[in-house]
Amino acid sequence: MQTCTLLCCYMAFCFYFYIFKPMLTDGTITLKPLSPPDAEGFAALANNPNVSATMRDGFPYPYTLSHARAFIEAQQGSQPPHVFGIHYNGAIIGATGLHPQADVYRFSAELGYWIGQPYWGKGLTTRAVNLMVPYGFNTLQLNRIYADVYSSNPPSVRVLQKCGLIGEGLFKDSVFKQGRFLNACRDAIGR
Repeated sequence: MQTCTLLCCYMAFCFYFYIFKPMLTDGTITLKPLSPPDAEGFAALANNPNVSATMRDGFPYPYTLSHARAFIEAQQGSQPPHVFGIHYNGAIIGATGLHPQADVYRFSAELGYWIGQPYWGKGLTTRAVNLMVPYGFNTLQLNRIYADVYSSNPPSVRVLQKCGLIGEGLFKDSVFKQGRFLNACRDAIGR
């Protein structure tokens, strides 16, 4: 009987997320699970060397429509969703996600985000992170959220600090990006 109740609850949970596809909003931006119609806008903003310079090498430059379609397709079916498109004035302007870790780190997740250059300096990334942190704690049941940011990207470090993440360490010359070694800063927040 208890197994049946648990199964029914799980099925209701999956049905809710499949049908209603959760959205997070603060009235200015909206975070929505990525969908195929986002691909063109996503690719247009991602195909920028200044965006790519702040990301890991898995985020290619040039960034093509095929890259966007493959990335969006890879996110389909994750329930609850871990990756969201950032929408502003009805258009996709970037993405953010929480990437759960494994084994003994299973209640921790790495926070990632990017936003198209035309939207830099408007406080929109801060808004997205402020939506993702409570989502991670309340919906994903995380205990810790962290982000690694290149020290060459001070605006991103400020975003994390404005959202309550605390600097935990500096990893000297730990990143090799675009032909040079960079420091990585780790910031984190606990439940």
